Parts: sequence; structure tokens; C-alpha cells
Amino acid sequence: MTEYVQVKNKDDLVRDTHSNAIVNNNKSAYELAKKRAEAAQKQRDEIRSATREINTIKNEMHDIKSMLKTLLDRN
Repeated sequence: MTEYVQVKNKDDLVRDTHSNAIVNNNKSAYELAKKRAEAAQKQRDEIRSATREINTIKNEMHDIKSMLKTLLDRN
């Protein structure tokens, strides 16, 4: 059975006597940290998606430019 000992001068922290780990028992702070991590991940995903879209547009522009050059070279 796991026992916890209060960390001196830290109300939200306890030490697991079995593993010697420090555990934060402030559930609202944990939930807030999870929400921040999820929001950060969502932002990274949006940036990654926008970057992919920009790269796709760049490639399409390159293709269009090549086609125009081909058309102009024929004349």
C-alpha cells in the first residue's frame, strides 16, 4: 500500500514513500495543465496543417509556372 508524506512548505505536494516520487495532489492545477497541453497541441496541429497547405499551394504554383513557360516556349 502506498503511503504519502507531506512535502515541507508545499501544500499541494506529497512524497510517495515507496517510489520516493513527488506527487502533486492539486487536481484543479492538473486539469488546467492538461487543458493547456491540449490547447498547445491543437495550435501545433493547426500550424502543421497550414504549413502543409502552403507547401501544396507552392507546388501548384510551380506547376502552373512550368506550364506557362512551356506554352510561351511553343510560340
